[in-house]
Amino acid sequence: VQLVESGGGSVQPGGSLRLSCAASGSIVSINAMYWYRQAPGMERDLVASIRDDGSTNYADSVKGRFTISRDNAKNTGHLQMNSLEPEDTAVYYCNAEIGQITAGRLLTFSYWGQGTQVTVSS
Repeated sequence: VQLVESGGGSVQPGGSLRLSCAASGSIVSINAMYWYRQAPGMERDLVASIRDDGSTNYADSVKGRFTISRDNAKNTGHLQMNSLEPEDTAVYYCNAEIGQITAGRLLTFSYWGQGTQVTVSS
């Protein structure tokens, strides 16, 4: 399984970006998708999550500005980021809990994307 992120870039404060995470490979189900971010010298922090029932959670710092969504038919997730602030500058990573058939059993594995840079600066 591969997760490929796209949509990062540089924007001015107040701008918007839409990140995408496309999963490919031997996938039975995507139980949950997560977006994390890591600023230089900082730990990787959870930004948003969405489960297979559509329920979502957000870090307090992004509530009301970011929206996580998923397209189950395309095995793709998105993070719409509005009203971006310089403090949002980081490498953003997609993480997914993916169900796969292994040795005749349905098991869940965690996969990470390679990360995409988001820079918010005037």
